[in-house]
Amino acid sequence: MNVAERGGWATLAARPRVVAAGVALWCLGLLGFGLYLQHVVGLEPCPMCIVQRYALVGVALLTALAAALPRRGARLGLIAAALVVAGLGAFVAARQSWLQWFPPEIQACGRDFYGMIEAFPLKRAIPMIFRGSGDCTAIDWTWLGLTIANWSFLNFVAMAAVCLTLLVGGARRR
Repeated sequence: MNVAERGGWATLAARPRVVAAGVALWCLGLLGFGLYLQHVVGLEPCPMCIVQRYALVGVALLTALAAALPRRGARLGLIAAALVVAGLGAFVAARQSWLQWFPPEIQACGRDFYGMIEAFPLKRAIPMIFRGSGDCTAIDWTWLGLTIANWSFLNFVAMAAVCLTLLVGGARRR
């Protein structure tokens, strides 16, 4: 049975460079939509949203490089790194979703992301970002009953699943 007859996940794993390029384009589309929401709709990203954007940029760069490299070993390494970055993005999105569902009793709007990085050492700024501020709990936009953080989580999980499929498929072909 050839690859086309198997269908589904096996077809994805059989064309890792095409799929990696597709994931990179997927990330660019999400980044473009985020910029649309910011600059056209007028939504300001909170610190956790900015971290999620960086995760999208990371996944996009790693998968674009994986798509460009002909060597399987290097490609699998980059896809594994993209899997880790997608997992971190999913973690941040899940934390933000949690904060939106169960906001802290005391909502003090903290500094923005860049203000935190400039004013505090990195070891203090990172926990402040994940603690969230009043801005991170705000629900400014929904679609089909899900917030931006919820959609971001779903997209990161789907990207991680695709990366894992590519890794498993690449390891089986060795």
